[in-house]
Amino acid sequence: MRFRLARKEAGAPARNSGRVDPSNERLDFRAAFERAERWIEAYYQDPRQFPVLARVAPGYLARALPAEAPEAPEPFDTIFADFERLILPGITHWNHPRFFAYFAISAAPIAVIAEALAAALDVNAMAWKTSPAATELEDVTLEWLRKLVGLDAGFHGIVYDTASISGFTALAAAREALDLEIRERGMAGRDDLPILRVYQTEHTHSHIEKGAIALGIGRENVVKVACDENFAMQPAALDAALAADLARGLKPMCVVATVGTTSTTSSDPVPAIAEIAKRRGVWLHVDAAYAGPAAILPEFRHILAGSEGADSLVLNPHKWMFVPVDLSVLYLRNMDVLRRAFSLAAVYLELPDEPVHNYMDYGLQLGRRFRALKLWFALRHYGAEGMRARLRGHIALAQEFATWIDAAPDWEVMAPHPLSVVCFRHAPAGLEGEALDAHNGRIMDDVNASGEAFISSTRLNGRLALRLAIGNERTTRDDVRAAWRLFRRAAAPAAAN
Repeated sequence: MRFRLARKEAGAPARNSGRVDPSNERLDFRAAFERAERWIEAYYQDPRQFPVLARVAPGYLARALPAEAPEAPEPFDTIFADFERLILPGITHWNHPRFFAYFAISAAPIAVIAEALAAALDVNAMAWKTSPAATELEDVTLEWLRKLVGLDAGFHGIVYDTASISGFTALAAAREALDLEIRERGMAGRDDLPILRVYQTEHTHSHIEKGAIALGIGRENVVKVACDENFAMQPAALDAALAADLARGLKPMCVVATVGTTSTTSSDPVPAIAEIAKRRGVWLHVDAAYAGPAAILPEFRHILAGSEGADSLVLNPHKWMFVPVDLSVLYLRNMDVLRRAFSLAAVYLELPDEPVHNYMDYGLQLGRRFRALKLWFALRHYGAEGMRARLRGHIALAQEFATWIDAAPDWEVMAPHPLSVVCFRHAPAGLEGEALDAHNGRIMDDVNASGEAFISSTRLNGRLALRLAIGNERTTRDDVRAAWRLFRRAAAPAAAN
């Protein structure tokens, strides 16, 4: 059956239902949507017109807006004018080609259209029957993604908002897999419950430690395993930590290996870690939130080597696959253990026993947005070859930037840079320790204050490192070159060119 949406002709009388919707009294939807469309189109054509980093003081918006919501409806033109006048000055433009901080991202126009459609449909994909297409598209699209990055068929994917929630959920599954009756009996006051331990490195993303806090594991039971000179976990140190804890009667719950750490994009040796985790009987979670999408490139498929030994793995299409925040994908081998950890349907949500996924059973949240739609749009719009071309371009730009640093006097690369992030600093003779850190901190502040680029920093071996991360699909060599000029100008004004 084919459905068509009827359009109201200009001048045609509106059908009167006898009900008034005050929120729509003054809204010409088509005119309003077209105005927003024109604005978005202009934004994408020239995002460089805006300073990358917002230049406002804390509290600026609260001072500019009324203390109470309006009593009467306000015209769309007034609302939109305030969007431009008040909201935009307080926006840090993550979609800017010279946003080089954290992990640079970009929302492709095709995915923005998908988001608008998902918002218009406004479905709650908590159960299959609440919108079958939302659930089944999630199944199909994540199967496409699994094959693209080379994960084996034993994994099943599920969409969450961020890697923080994906990681928390993986930890909860790891805890449930121990069969300690925590779901029913809890953890408090139990003499029969061993102390649970989680293993990571100092470069593991903070969400794992937060998840351990939320699950009652405690920060002191998050073990920081030693790293090598490339900031990657040392397998021998992991095995020793596991052996020591087992000898003390502690219970290893989960080992977290990272593929593409936040600080440097270094990768832990997953194959060796997987062998140890299997031998010790410990859940292995792989955090590939940033770097995982790079595995769609045949020459980078190796970055997910060892994942065949993982129990769970996360990657974030919103980081490096051009879909808007937020969309994180958690792949698991045992969906039943995850369902066992979280399934709790109220009587008004009891559903017939059907061979479908009711994704409300696989995490904390009941309500779920139709997130798979934007990934489906993006994968179809770019195709795998288009995605690969963009990722290759980003990696090539980062490698070229690193060569500029290597060739420049008093500049140095501070870590391996296998993907699209480079850690570096200005290290002139006579500066060291805290003075050198302060000098590089000033460089970062000056670059960010310019409004022309935005970078972030990290600490490696206790020393400040500047980070340049490339991930926006509109970033060009000229953008990276412009950032390099800013760095040199901030480091030595006379050397600018």
